[in-house]
Amino acid sequence: MTPHPAPPGTPPRVLVATAVPAERDAVAGALTGIPGLDVLAVGVGPAAAAAGTATALARAAAADRPYGLVVSAGIGGGFVPHAPVGSLVVADEITVADLGAETPGGFAPVIELGFGAVTHRPPRSLVRGAADACGAATGTVLTVSTVTGSAARAAELRARHPRALAEAMEGFGVAEAAALHGLPVLEVRAVSNPVGPRDRAAWRIGDALTALSDAFGKFAPVLRSCTTHD
Repeated sequence: MTPHPAPPGTPPRVLVATAVPAERDAVAGALTGIPGLDVLAVGVGPAAAAAGTATALARAAAADRPYGLVVSAGIGGGFVPHAPVGSLVVADEITVADLGAETPGGFAPVIELGFGAVTHRPPRSLVRGAADACGAATGTVLTVSTVTGSAARAAELRARHPRALAEAMEGFGVAEAAALHGLPVLEVRAVSNPVGPRDRAAWRIGDALTALSDAFGKFAPVLRSCTTHD
């Protein structure tokens, strides 16, 4: 689907897709008074994220108010020591980690089966601009349907994806919807917990939501001014 181009010189409208209302509210609180940036909670997991995002994009296009950029945002797990709790990650690659098949030789991503895609790459200038504005690390953010709960699984993911900094559950779904509409995508994660054994006592969800809000307060202007097609 081809979006209607905005008039020359008009900043793109931006859709920020989060999983849950708490993330939506953290982002929206930082965007008060900034026109052209909408925040929507689209649901948990890649399927809900894809469906919710695609629906929002289609409705906006039908109303002749199309978006020019889609952002997947929220909290997530960080691979220590590369992305410690409380840090921010901007994805330069959005990769689905568990779409494929188990084989005698190990996991085979869907592209090795001869179809589909497993990675979306956000515009480099947008990644740089957002990361520089809020001091975030850049690297791969993995999308998973099942949150990692063991050290063995965390090690397996890092072995398959050496540049992975974080994991979450929606980025690839949001990116697939954006691609369907011919739009660039960005993913931003605030780290609330280490990827690995589940230890709720170590989670810092409140701190991560605050970091997420602070990040959007810093790079919101970048989202509407940065070149998004490189």
